[in-house]
Amino acid sequence: MHRGQDNGLVPLKWRDLYSEAVERLGDERTARWFLEDSSGGAWPGVLDEVVPARSGNFFLSMIERRAAGEPVQYVLGHWAFRQLDLMVDPRVLIPRPETEVVVEVALQELARLEAEDPVVVDLGTGSGAIALSIASERSRVMAWATDISADALAVASANLAGLGVQTVGRVQLLQGSWWEALPEHLKGTVSLAVANPPYVAQEELAELPAEVSEWEPHQALVAGPRGLEALEAVVAGAPAWLAKRSALVAEIAPHQAEEAVAMALNAGLADALVRPDMTGRPRVLVARAG
Repeated sequence: MHRGQDNGLVPLKWRDLYSEAVERLGDERTARWFLEDSSGGAWPGVLDEVVPARSGNFFLSMIERRAAGEPVQYVLGHWAFRQLDLMVDPRVLIPRPETEVVVEVALQELARLEAEDPVVVDLGTGSGAIALSIASERSRVMAWATDISADALAVASANLAGLGVQTVGRVQLLQGSWWEALPEHLKGTVSLAVANPPYVAQEELAELPAEVSEWEPHQALVAGPRGLEALEAVVAGAPAWLAKRSALVAEIAPHQAEEAVAMALNAGLADALVRPDMTGRPRVLVARAG
């Protein structure tokens, strides 16, 4: 890639495009991510390398997409989640740190159970972040991941394929609504159920940042008029599917903590509490079977 200077052609270096990106976006970190992703080189050594035309055009297209409001994660096409690098695009929610806490709490519940070959269910799997993290971090887990969206399952399938044969054989992806997608023989045998259901109320959608409300799938964000409809479906099915002493772990909005605990107890689960996220806000419902 070249640029005219004094009627001549001067080879562009990545340093030049990086400076343009920082000026355009006002964000050095994002510009660096885009540069490393499009150049395939490591920071800062790549800065003085000449920009190949194809790579430079790809970099410039990333800048245009971000400047138009598209989330960084979708522009990159992938995002880190715990130990994984997951493919993400507008068919699925962007994996967030709060959900990493959900996985951590879920792993603690698995440790409490001490099951030899635990059956784990991920309800509403989206990109597969929860199910794939648990299966990759715990080698004896058999995971079943459900989602009503065929588009989301296509992303989860791509992420599963990228993990290799040791994990692929221990994760099943099923299309359907929450528990309904699971085979009947799993009833009463599930060691751990995990979910990051939609928990935004319809009227709250307009209050979200534009890069969330205008880009991420509304089906995965909005639960209904109250924001609790999806959680109700997850909690209601738990007693029939969970094994004794097993647990349901679900991400919630902080203001839903009290209602979520009451919902779990009213559904017949033995005890329920809410764990905090990294900022100390109530975030993770833990409800255990008797």
